[in-house]
Amino acid sequence: MLRAPDPATLQRLKAIVGPAGLVPDPAEVEPYLHEWRNRWVGETPLLLCPGTPAEVGAIVRVCHDQHIGLVPQGGNTGLVGGQIPRPGHGEILVSLRRLNRIRNVDAVDGSITAEAGCTLAAVQAAASEVDRLFPLSLAAEGTCQIGGNLSTNAGGVHVLRYGNARDLVLGLEVVTPDGNLWNGLRALRKDNTGYDLKHLFLGAEGTLGIITAAVLKLYPRHRHVETIFASVPTLEAAVQLLAYARDATADAVLAFELIGRTALEFVTRHMPGCTDPLPRPSPWYILCDLSAGRGLAEEAIAGAINAGLISDAVLASGAAQSASLWRLRESISEAQKPEGTSIKHDISVPVSRIPALVERVLAAAPQVIPGIRPVPFGHVGDGNLHFNFTQPVGMDGKAFLARGEDLHLVVHDLTCAEGGSISAEHGIGLAKREEVQRYKSTVEIGLMRAIKHAIDPVGIMNPGKGVV
Repeated sequence: MLRAPDPATLQRLKAIVGPAGLVPDPAEVEPYLHEWRNRWVGETPLLLCPGTPAEVGAIVRVCHDQHIGLVPQGGNTGLVGGQIPRPGHGEILVSLRRLNRIRNVDAVDGSITAEAGCTLAAVQAAASEVDRLFPLSLAAEGTCQIGGNLSTNAGGVHVLRYGNARDLVLGLEVVTPDGNLWNGLRALRKDNTGYDLKHLFLGAEGTLGIITAAVLKLYPRHRHVETIFASVPTLEAAVQLLAYARDATADAVLAFELIGRTALEFVTRHMPGCTDPLPRPSPWYILCDLSAGRGLAEEAIAGAINAGLISDAVLASGAAQSASLWRLRESISEAQKPEGTSIKHDISVPVSRIPALVERVLAAAPQVIPGIRPVPFGHVGDGNLHFNFTQPVGMDGKAFLARGEDLHLVVHDLTCAEGGSISAEHGIGLAKREEVQRYKSTVEIGLMRAIKHAIDPVGIMNPGKGVV
């Protein structure tokens, strides 16, 4: 049974980090307690900002001995509430922001060792300084931290080419729930000496330990990147276009994003400087990056038009136009806000099943909420859709949100019927903790519970979050 810390324990914890690791002003603590959409607002008796892995270990040992819950937090950009301490539980909030050193960069080995509190942008910049690429790319990269990215197995726009966050990790340093420090910072590409322990902590949402540092893979930088914005007549054509583009360019596709017409209209209506790149409207659009020369990109576009996969297309003339095209995709969530309240889904299916899933959801959603406005978009190259819905025109926002569970049930049932997942890249956190039980088998849940109990028998690590 977990309990709230008493005053003496709070003093012990404060002494571990010293003045540099304390945030005594409640007004300064407040932003750490709010999920950025304000869906979850938490409470904590103490926010600690340790400056070394040893300090993290000392904090965890005290909480382990006293049976006090701990919530690790990175950049607080998560979308499912996994980083927010629950009200009324007395959980200590541990921010990793001071663990922000780049420990090593090795261009020859193709690796970088970064502490958990480094922002994703800082890791990318350190890689760039030695003419290398760290390919994880997210809209929040200036704020999100690498420890949080790994703890949630972040996705982003380059999963198609490089995989999720877990695929970019060679080694980890982790504070375990008893306060010990596991040093697994090995930059080995092959190590077949037993269980690959790092994968227990990647995607575990802080429920098995606190990642304090990681060895990450680096890649050669792309010398040529061409950006294409294309209209496609159907979703079937979009899926076929992905296969065509990979074949036509010797698998040089870096990103392959889907944008629906409603999403594009929201962006051009509400985001200053954003305009429709093509003269005629289309139900669907694809935004694609190719690591290929311009001639090959032009050939791919011409071939796709001749095959009936593309109705029209624009090939970016340079970096500035490429950025403006990507702004259309990256502004979708923000552009939804002026249109009213949104209900969001982060789902995935095999790429070939995307057309069938979208068709079924578009038919079913209006039966739940008449007049609902679907806004599907996302990483169609890896099967991950952010299937958002905006409230009907004239409907009260709170009344719309009150129907959210009904809509979730329909979308998630249809997703799983197509062999998919109800969480592609955002995790479980608080948002889907109960719902995930519906879609995981008893065997799967049982195995996860066994792992949790074996590693964290007291249950102090991010309690009430994740699957178990």
